Amino acid sequence: MRKGKRVVVIGGGAAGLLAGIAAAQNGAGTVVLEKKAVPGRKMMITGKGRCNITNTCAIPDFIRNLPGNGRFLNGALRRFTNEDMMDLLESHGLPLVKERGGRVFPASGRAQDVLDTLLAILAEAGGRVVTNARAAGLVLKDGRVTGVRYCNVEDDGRKEGQDYRSASRRQEKLGPVHVLDADAAIVCTGGASYPGTGSDGNFVPVLEKLGHTVEPLLPALVPLQPEEGFTEGLDGLALKNVRATLCDNGQAVTSEFGELQFTRGTVAGPIALTLSRTAARLVHYGNQGLDLVLDLKPALDEEKLDARILRDFQEDGTRTLAEAVRRLVPQPLVAAILDAAYLDGAKAVSQVSKQERQALRETLRHFSIPLAGTLPVEAAIVTAGGVSHQEINPKTMASLKVKGLYFAGEVMDVDGYTGGFNLQAAFSSGYVAGTAAALEDTK
Repeated sequence: MRKGKRVVVIGGGAAGLLAGIAAAQNGAGTVVLEKKAVPGRKMMITGKGRCNITNTCAIPDFIRNLPGNGRFLNGALRRFTNEDMMDLLESHGLPLVKERGGRVFPASGRAQDVLDTLLAILAEAGGRVVTNARAAGLVLKDGRVTGVRYCNVEDDGRKEGQDYRSASRRQEKLGPVHVLDADAAIVCTGGASYPGTGSDGNFVPVLEKLGHTVEPLLPALVPLQPEEGFTEGLDGLALKNVRATLCDNGQAVTSEFGELQFTRGTVAGPIALTLSRTAARLVHYGNQGLDLVLDLKPALDEEKLDARILRDFQEDGTRTLAEAVRRLVPQPLVAAILDAAYLDGAKAVSQVSKQERQALRETLRHFSIPLAGTLPVEAAIVTAGGVSHQEINPKTMASLKVKGLYFAGEVMDVDGYTGGFNLQAAFSSGYVAGTAAALEDTK
């Protein structure tokens, strides 16, 4: 085993900081290159600025909450667990709290405290961070990494206060190319979501030139985009305890139960974000005719729902159909439900036929919203796609194509649901990659 290896980590986010910590703690001379002026920017906005560090669930549950190739991380999640992550932070003076759904946050409620703690641990271990340093490529000799090329970012092209989800408004201004000698490089450049944080997919061409397969970078955990004008008037509406089914040309693909929100012309909320990964893939591969079908009364079977509607009608026969529907759904949905069922809201319920009542019942159980797709990847919380996991050693996160090259975090084709799962995946893979990069013989 070679001592004192030189390890360069490309990217100073969650995965990069843990990779740097692990490499430095295992004796490597470690440098973390971060293209932005401050590391950990994306981590700073997770959990609505509170940083949902991890989740307390068992490892099998973790893997189920990583629908994007979660099994690939089974070994990494067991080598550096959620408990290990919590112990690392708490042992360095950061109190944590556990909340609903097993979500773990800093007790202060400040993501900055998590970042500061990780930077302090890295410095304590002897690692250092170089900011405003954009990696431009790798130096190889005889098929192994011998260095990392980088440029100083003199102007990142972004306007002060610009939304992290939008691209730079000016051309990036870069300084001359420098080379850092390295025995190993760990790529932690993230995906393509929230490019203002530094996660913009710019290192993908470098990896493809090295022979790596990079699966398409698609949005995951992103609002769904209805066809234009279809959800007009529904902004601000929140629906609880509904079942949403994603359908492709009338065929159910997947469904989720929970809460939906209509906001800024999109369908958001937990279950929409969960379904978005599948929706984005269907659109990317050319599928047309996507619909989001809502069961607004999933707790009632057909017979019970029909009895509920009939009881409301019989209670006051002079009530209009619109008034009766308002007793079943929130006001903003009334007109949409009546239109979808081809019913006259001004009609007295005493005049409603059995067939019309059936149409109302069917619409309440199958309220269909045609989808154009999802918002773009830049607006996504997480990126699906990345370096194919089939080209990475799951025990070490080492490239199977290039000696001395490692990967960690969102740059790999691994992604999960909200709740602390994506950050833990980054932490675990970063720790494993950093340890292996410091200790493995890459010659």
